[in-house]
Amino acid sequence: MGKMKINATQMWTPNWKEETNMQKFINFVNSKHKLELSDNYNELWKWSTEEIEMFWEEFFHFSKMKYSKPYAKVLDKTKSMPEIPEWFIGCRLNFAENLLQGKDNDIALYITGEKRSIKTVTFGELKKNVAKIASSLKKCGIKNGDRVVGYIPNNALAIEAMLATASLGAVWSSTSPDFGVSGVLDRFQQIKPKIIFSVDSVIYNGKSHDHLQKLNAVVNGLPDLSNVIILPYVQSEKALDITNIPNSMFMSKFLELSDTNPTLEFAQVPFNHPLFIMYSSGTTGPPKCMVHSVGGTLIQHLKEHILHGNTTKKDIMLYYTTTGWMMWNWMVSFLATGASVVLYDGSPFQPTPNVLWDLIQELKITILGTGARWIEALEEKNIHPAETHNLDSLHTILSTGSPLKPTSYEFVYKHIKNDILLGSITGGTDIISCFAGQNPMIPVYKGEIQSRNLGMAMESWDENGDAVYGTSGELVCTKPFPSMPVCFWNDQEGKRYHKSYFNKFKGVWSHGDFCEISSQTGGIVMLGRSDGTLNPNGVRFGSAEIYNIVSPTNFEEISDALCVGQETKSGERVVLFIKMSEGYSFTSELVKKVRGLIRQQLSARHVPEIILQCTDIPYTASGKKVEVAVKRILNGEDIKQRGAFSNPESLDQYYNIPELKVK
Repeated sequence: MGKMKINATQMWTPNWKEETNMQKFINFVNSKHKLELSDNYNELWKWSTEEIEMFWEEFFHFSKMKYSKPYAKVLDKTKSMPEIPEWFIGCRLNFAENLLQGKDNDIALYITGEKRSIKTVTFGELKKNVAKIASSLKKCGIKNGDRVVGYIPNNALAIEAMLATASLGAVWSSTSPDFGVSGVLDRFQQIKPKIIFSVDSVIYNGKSHDHLQKLNAVVNGLPDLSNVIILPYVQSEKALDITNIPNSMFMSKFLELSDTNPTLEFAQVPFNHPLFIMYSSGTTGPPKCMVHSVGGTLIQHLKEHILHGNTTKKDIMLYYTTTGWMMWNWMVSFLATGASVVLYDGSPFQPTPNVLWDLIQELKITILGTGARWIEALEEKNIHPAETHNLDSLHTILSTGSPLKPTSYEFVYKHIKNDILLGSITGGTDIISCFAGQNPMIPVYKGEIQSRNLGMAMESWDENGDAVYGTSGELVCTKPFPSMPVCFWNDQEGKRYHKSYFNKFKGVWSHGDFCEISSQTGGIVMLGRSDGTLNPNGVRFGSAEIYNIVSPTNFEEISDALCVGQETKSGERVVLFIKMSEGYSFTSELVKKVRGLIRQQLSARHVPEIILQCTDIPYTASGKKVEVAVKRILNGEDIKQRGAFSNPESLDQYYNIPELKVK
């Protein structure tokens, strides 16, 4: 029987001459267990999800994780998935110790940003810096389980303070300076931190922005803080006055608390011991505080970096992120492979739109990570790095935050590099990792995430709970995985946890995303949040399908769009809001063209009932378009919690729209 014809457009093919880490892992498992796993990825994925204990146990050893006490049992099978079964019971280890195994003279960090030269920190220097901060934290009374937080940019101190916190068995949480006071307090007030690290100012888009006023307001809203540590980041210590900020001291004074030559010690904690507290977006209610474990985070990130990222110690990763996005935590774990991380703080378009490409060329960066919106922005600005830069070192581009449009695949392979693994990845803060993503063993197809990740029993289910292929469904995971949150903070009975993931299908994790798994390639297309799924006249589809068409690529007069559902007496109707590009007007002719192209490329049933102009579209601080808040406004609710929005005022225009009054 011949191979099934694949209609998808292939953009990249693996180089089979080079053995990947995934192939080494296959050989490792085959040799140890006398299996006959081949280089067929689907076969490997099936084995990894059918034999989840064996898979995670063998990767535990393959990854060479450092631990002081071995596990007695891989998984507590007496508990169901909703009961959050414990992994690697009896194991003792430390997260920071695993990230600081690099050779002393090897470069751990490249640090740069707007108006900043490039500085380097070796693993040896990083260990010394972490030791001093950890010693000072101990002098301030920080112990196992205490919360230490950062209201801090993507700089060396953020990583050093996090590692020092983890070395003591304490818990780290962070958010970026672009978050407003209410957004920070919505998060940190729930977890009652004892120490906060921050800075005096930040530089973004060519301008210096004072941070002390916001910091002061945050500190006054956190009564449990014993110390406020401030790094002079833009101005000098002499030029700053911090006397009005309670319990504050400069970083230099804080380090004086340290022992003279402190020894870096690593508290050995259980595999499931709390490491990070992460937050949901908080766009429709109080943010959920998700507690992620030391071992679960580490083993999941190592799997994604080593196997799916094919990382070696020679790699250098630049992920454009802030400390308020889970990709920061994911990026930092890259250090556990012995490779280097580039920290960039500031606008990716200053002083020129080529600033990141300049860094890639200069530092010979091998892996670039970003959000899908940045790639779209490059396309809009006609930035073509293939013509201006030497990108020979770059072998992978990763994209997340929102679905990567098919046109963006074309742009990358035409105008950035034609021989590169373009990995669209998907997962989230909830799992601090990915369900699906990049894969060095299989082709890249236009518009598709390459594959479901190893050990992740991800499926797409219809409303009846049946797995579906080639059509849209709910993203679920049918078996436990190590990076499930160990709990939500202040959710003693687990009711909020259960409601978040296990309310839709009994005993199965429902992630809240709408997706389609190709029956031909096995690739995945993300279709938007399932709570924002559009369902006019019983036809379910995702907003991403509309955005792929109503884009600047097809309509230069359109800058952005927002597609949501509104309940009426006769059912749900689809409303499309269009934000115009500068210099263009919203016209009936444009509306007609939009309707026509949606009908042509999708179907008549996908055409929005109402198309209106808007002046702005709400986004979170991490760059995610917020549909649900607008949907709730259109359906009569008032959105009061706005701390997570980068542009909270944008919501105001969606109230009381005459054309949307339900009769």
